[in-house]
Amino acid sequence: MSTTIIEGVFVPRTMTLTAGRDKSGRPEACDVSFAAGQVTALLGPTGSGKSRFLSDIESMAQGDTPTGRTLLLDGRSPDADERFALTGRLVAQLTQNMNFVLDMGVLDFLTTHAESRGAADPKDVADRVFAAANALAGEPFSPEIQLTQLSGGQSRALMIADTALLSWSPVLLIDEIENAGVDKKKALELLVQSDKIIVMATHDPVLALSAHRRLVFEHGAVRAVVERSGREEGVLARLSAMETEISRVRERLRRGAAVDGSKAT
Repeated sequence: MSTTIIEGVFVPRTMTLTAGRDKSGRPEACDVSFAAGQVTALLGPTGSGKSRFLSDIESMAQGDTPTGRTLLLDGRSPDADERFALTGRLVAQLTQNMNFVLDMGVLDFLTTHAESRGAADPKDVADRVFAAANALAGEPFSPEIQLTQLSGGQSRALMIADTALLSWSPVLLIDEIENAGVDKKKALELLVQSDKIIVMATHDPVLALSAHRRLVFEHGAVRAVVERSGREEGVLARLSAMETEISRVRERLRRGAAVDGSKAT
């Protein structure tokens, strides 16, 4: 396999998490491999092991976590610099809560980030990231607004767009994007286009069916790996249509408009 180097750093195209053990010490059934451009959804009730799985990837586990899993990048173990680097991280993570402490305008922040990445035209890159973020956010925001004034959903939209279009980190971990206050369908489409390895924990059936495959968790371990099938497309279409209608009604309620055919008073 050819080696990819970006900004002087090795960037893997595949990732494998070897089988570990569940909460009772029983071995998992199989290793799990990932590829760039692939979206994997993690499913299971709260406490079933999804967050631990994400944590094993984020820490590039080497048999030193409670599960005993080992992470391989393009078939090899990461070295110490790759595991513990404070900058140039191979793994980016979007959590449910995104808060900025830097008091800086949104567009200024994006331009500065683009400059730090060596973009040929930082202003153009910043403009594209800003436009993508506004397309995802439930409530649009201006380029001059301070980062600390963004709502939770706006902050999450900005980071999703920034990660997809500007950050080179080849592995992206997402924790429940459906609770982010963003357009989850557009967000997933944008992330898929980024050609990253994407692993997301979700309880949302539309996101789960939109992923290329699903890992089902139970008692702290992967119980099953389910590939997306063509037969599921009809189910996904019906659920998406239902969500579109729910979103339409929600928006009318937010505006104070009637939803029963009568005129609002």
